[in-house]
Amino acid sequence: MKSPRTLAVALLALTSLACQSTVTASGTETERINAFFEEVFAENLARNPMRMSSMGMDDRNGEWSDFSDAEQDIKLRIQVENLEHMRESFDFDALDTDAQLSYRLFEYNAERAIEGDRWRHHSYPVHQMWGGHTAGPNLLLNVHKVTNLQQAEAYVQRLEGLGVLLEQVMENLRIREAKGVLPPRFVFPFVIQDCKNMIAGAPFDESSSRASVLMNDFTTKVMAVEGLSPETREELFVRSREAMVNVIGPAYRKMIALLESHQELASDENGVWKLEDGAEYYQYALRRNTTTQMDADTIHKLGLSEVDRIHGEMNAIRESVGYAGDLQQFFEHLRTDPAYYYENTDEGKADYLAEATALVDHMRTQLPGMFHTMPQAQMEVRAVEPYREQSAGKAFYNSGAVDFSRPGVYYANLFDMGDMPKYQMEALAYHEGIPGHHMQISIAQELKDVPRFRKFGGFTAYSEGWGLYSEWLPKEMGLYEDPYSDFGRLAMELWRACRLVVDTGIHEKRWTREEAIDYLMVNTPNPEGDCRKAIERYIVMPGQATAYKIGMIRILELRQFSQVELGADFNEGKFHDVVLLSGPVPLEVLEERVRAWVSLSRMLAE
Repeated sequence: MKSPRTLAVALLALTSLACQSTVTASGTETERINAFFEEVFAENLARNPMRMSSMGMDDRNGEWSDFSDAEQDIKLRIQVENLEHMRESFDFDALDTDAQLSYRLFEYNAERAIEGDRWRHHSYPVHQMWGGHTAGPNLLLNVHKVTNLQQAEAYVQRLEGLGVLLEQVMENLRIREAKGVLPPRFVFPFVIQDCKNMIAGAPFDESSSRASVLMNDFTTKVMAVEGLSPETREELFVRSREAMVNVIGPAYRKMIALLESHQELASDENGVWKLEDGAEYYQYALRRNTTTQMDADTIHKLGLSEVDRIHGEMNAIRESVGYAGDLQQFFEHLRTDPAYYYENTDEGKADYLAEATALVDHMRTQLPGMFHTMPQAQMEVRAVEPYREQSAGKAFYNSGAVDFSRPGVYYANLFDMGDMPKYQMEALAYHEGIPGHHMQISIAQELKDVPRFRKFGGFTAYSEGWGLYSEWLPKEMGLYEDPYSDFGRLAMELWRACRLVVDTGIHEKRWTREEAIDYLMVNTPNPEGDCRKAIERYIVMPGQATAYKIGMIRILELRQFSQVELGADFNEGKFHDVVLLSGPVPLEVLEERVRAWVSLSRMLAE
């Protein structure tokens, strides 16, 4: 049963949705609470210089964020105080519709953070997907601009301060070691190699004729700045070299030694069931990632059902292309036939990037009519950088700067082209690029009169559900004309359905790593390397992988509900506006908004 507050918000949303825009703050209480939200966001942002840089702000781009446990204590205290202040100081019923939604989302986020603090030390500070060991260099290489002397000096200041950040990460590792929380053994070679990659080349290794990743990046950026005197450039290079040799090199060598000692202590037990209160922690992870109350067993059974359904649709395509063998044999054919892959050469990788870019560019031309709102932000397709491609995931998206000074980026991991089949390219480009993550995230960032915590917040089931919906939608638009590309779309949906099975299998049912890999090998056409890397990801990020399919299913259910209820009056562009124009929301809130829009649309049509 829904609470009175939930019902009130759903009913009040009818008025908001009638004009398809955010209600302008007109009441004193709304103005006050919006000012409070902005103050809180600004204060939180000030504690996070790295996020400031990611958002395109230069205010503190010579500083690092604080990764220490003490800082987490402070953030928790602030979160509790802000939640109490909001509840005590603002009258929910006196707020306008959109401010009420902001109130609920602020409350939801705070309660989720407070609940999650119990599990702070159940997470792994570093693993093969991401972590504090690469967070600093990633920011310098991919975010930190150098277009003038001040930005160049800020880069040097960050080099000089990177040792403190790495020491904080090491302290977090030691805290977890004392609590018996260590990543599985397989993680350590990846992480250790990433650390070694950061200090490979000059000036870390004076015998090397190749510049290190950081030195090459800094040199390239500084040399491109116009107006710097030779003396100024030389001073910058001297300072950067000293920071690398005296601060960064020693810090990474210390971290490598710590990781090697932890590797000796680690086990091959992969699920979080091995941790203290691990079963309870996993249920929390599922709630947090799916924004539902679904338990592990329900999710596991849903996954098995979806796998069976998708296999049926795949068999229909297999028969249509005239393949005589069964589905398992077709999977093996797709894994092993070189015709389905670009060559694992520089030319093959360049061809992949060119084709992925062409797919995104073509999709842009197809969107009018399907979408009423388009983002201003631009996006690019890039290969994952060599220093992290061996450990990074298959593909991911990084949002652009809010001032449009840096585009959004769809990263494709081209380390092994055998893991990037041609027939999946189309769906992958739609998911990471347009109309997927780039469109959803950029539209949210560009919303007007919406508190910034909503524009830059996130809910995995919403954003990844939208990404997977964005793979499905082009089928409705008449794309995937090649049956193999349509099979690739199904293969990617199947991949997410299998995630429901293997994630719960690993963390709830105590499957081994090899059992989970075998399940993907039997039930999907993906190459072994892809299957292995995927399972290793799900092991270190419990529950996250379940959000995709659950979010997609909910969006499709709401779309189908809207179509049935509205009939000929259903409009895809308006439906997409309802989904996108409030920014990220939990699935329950998304359902309220869609149902309110349908009710209003029916009312207006009568």
